[in-house]
This record gives sequence, structure tokens and C-alpha cells, in this order.
Amino acid sequence: QVQLVESGGGLVQAGDSLRLSCLATGRPLFNNYAMAWFRQAPGKEREFVATINWNGGVTHYADSVKDRFTISRNNAEATVFLQMGAMKSEDTATYYCAARFDWNRDYENSHSYNYWGQGTQVTVSS
Repeated sequence: QVQLVESGGGLVQAGDSLRLSCLATGRPLFNNYAMAWFRQAPGKEREFVATINWNGGVTHYADSVKDRFTISRNNAEATVFLQMGAMKSEDTATYYCAARFDWNRDYENSHSYNYWGQGTQVTVSS
């Protein structure tokens, strides 16, 4: 069982930066699976943001955040990060981290993920 806890959300202004963190505990060990960030705005479906493989060597991003957001991980600290920059009002959402045990599953599909955090709210004011 894996437990995921996000932190770092808050209220920022358009153009600002913010870093989210997600701490993983439990088994299997953190360096055995891929991680991702999703987000969900009110009245909208949950959408893929970014994913990273077990050692940080491979990443993928949604077009809407490419070149603005960076996903990274520290396996020694069992933590995945999402550095968000040049933020826009449309980035306002609850952000969730998720663990994916099978790297070959569709990383954009939320059903490919085995565990989820409880979410952290990010609000961008324009």
C-alpha cells in the first residue's frame, strides 16, 4: 500500500511561480514506480499534467503546461515535485499526485494509476 500526501498549494497571482510536493510512504518503495500530476478544475474532468519515470530520466507533459511546468523527483526523499511557472488563471485547480506501477500503461489516462493523493488547491488570480 502506498500513501501519497501533496503539499505546497495556495493562492498566487498570474505570472507567479509555485512548487508542489508529494511525499510517498509505504510499499513498494518509491523508486519502483512512475509518478504523475493531474489536476481538476470545478465542473471539469480530471486532466493529466505531467509524469516522470522511476529514475527521473523520462518525463512527459500536457501541451497546456509544456515549457512552464517541470516535474522532478528525489528518490532518497520519496518525493515528487511540480515546479509551476508563468502561471495562468486557467491553472486554477485541485492538483493530485498519483503513482503508476506499470510504466507501459497510458500515462494520460487516470485509470492507469494505482494510488492517489488527497489533492492540494492551487488558485491563480488574474
